[in-house]
Amino acid sequence: MSRVRTRPTRDDTREKLFEAAARVFEELGIGGASIEAIAAAAGFTRGAFYSNFKSRDELIIAMLENHVEQSIRRIHDLLDRHKSLADFIDALKTMDRSRQDPLGRSPLLHMEMILFVARAEKRRPELAKRLRARRRLVTDIIETTARNSGRTTILNPTWAGAVVLALEDGFRLHRLIDPETTPPDSFLRAIGDLQRAMGISAA
Repeated sequence: MSRVRTRPTRDDTREKLFEAAARVFEELGIGGASIEAIAAAAGFTRGAFYSNFKSRDELIIAMLENHVEQSIRRIHDLLDRHKSLADFIDALKTMDRSRQDPLGRSPLLHMEMILFVARAEKRRPELAKRLRARRRLVTDIIETTARNSGRTTILNPTWAGAVVLALEDGFRLHRLIDPETTPPDSFLRAIGDLQRAMGISAA
């Protein structure tokens, strides 16, 4: 009986390269991570890397894009299942972080990759595109939970989304620097404190 060999799909290969790159970046830093090291960590050849990405920069942009896409899917799924802001926040607190993409699991890696892209002017438009997508996602959360509660927001939802996202990034950075005085739930606690200011009912 002949054995049927199955080759990994392009998506499988890219996912393995994402995971391998995350491990290598965390161990060596982005600047010290070679394409050969990333390919070897994924169990692939250098040629396999180049069949998916033209450069390390393209890999990093793809990882950021994948992170944003996965975040959007997760959040919209939660919004479909948890209508009130209180329930939505509780769901965020109990979400299984181990199932997230590498950037979602590692705040340090996330920040390092953002800084790496931001340092080069030619890369910034790609980073700005991802930032706008994250802002739209937070705006969707504000508009949806406000609509579900039958309330309107005091702040413009788009501006409120930018404020909330900046708050999240700020707490992420503070937790990396001083975890002893920045609890893991600092951001979500702050969101609860801002509910009244944004005019969104928690019920």
